[in-house]
Amino acid sequence: MYASTVPMDSSKLVLLLSFSYILLHQPSLTAAQPNFAYSNCNYNSVGNYTTNSTYQRNLNSLLSSLASDTQIKNGFYNLSVGEFPDRVNAIALCRGDVAVDVCRSCVNDSTHKILEVCPNKMGAYGVYSLCMIRYSNSSIFGVVDEQPSYYQWNGKKVLDLTLFNQALQTLLARLRAKAASGNSLKKFATGNQSAGVETIYAIVQCTPDLSEGQCSSCLLDLFRMITNCCDGNVTGKIGAKLIRPSCNLRWEAGQFFNGTLEILPSPPPPQISSPISLPAPAQGTKSNTARIIVITVVSSAVGAVILVICICLFKRTRKQREKERIESK
Repeated sequence: MYASTVPMDSSKLVLLLSFSYILLHQPSLTAAQPNFAYSNCNYNSVGNYTTNSTYQRNLNSLLSSLASDTQIKNGFYNLSVGEFPDRVNAIALCRGDVAVDVCRSCVNDSTHKILEVCPNKMGAYGVYSLCMIRYSNSSIFGVVDEQPSYYQWNGKKVLDLTLFNQALQTLLARLRAKAASGNSLKKFATGNQSAGVETIYAIVQCTPDLSEGQCSSCLLDLFRMITNCCDGNVTGKIGAKLIRPSCNLRWEAGQFFNGTLEILPSPPPPQISSPISLPAPAQGTKSNTARIIVITVVSSAVGAVILVICICLFKRTRKQREKERIESK
């Protein structure tokens, strides 16, 4: 009896240990977060916090609240925890066109990854393709943060640089005005513009805590980076993204965001000054006058010929009658 039951118990024990090993390692597998596209561990702060300090407890509480918040549906999270000097301020922002569940998942990933990437840092900043997060012991709400800057570009060049740049400028100016006029929940705009055979698709976005003027100014400075930054690598590229903590933009040759679009025509080419010409009606009048003169001359000539013919016929008839009268005598 025991000979038959012992092998069975051993098998169960091996199976139980195997399951225990999987369960013990499962949290570390599920907790692994994707890497940031960009991160900065000295964001708006130059200090470190100590383990088990009040600042760390406040930070952990704040990040946990961000990760578990199911009330936010507009993609903008802003929260503060604690009192000075251990107060922690944080902002998380999703791209304005992503679904709520995708946004929450991205924010959840960022709250875990930022502690892994920047341990014991009092200020940190992390960027994913669909969301970003930043926290600091300094005030960050309603403040335009221009640094740090992150940029990335598509290596492919545009076909017509002049036409493309003109269309891009037109598109970004339109989107800047639209995004800046957004409300305190969302400042985000998408659009597209035809540039000859190419079509530009773009997004611009500000954190909604900024005023209309702050958002417009932040985006305008970001536009200037296109030609002033990056060793010229962004200029003339088919796609690029430029990101700052307070605002960001991106353009591509294909649609990369959600939403319906109306393709706008290429902007008209710059006008070149030319000599002043007579208006069309005056040209038409001149043509009509010439036509009348020609008709008059021709008619007069024809009339003169007919008159000569008539005179000749009249004289011939008269001579013939005189001849007949003489013969009759």
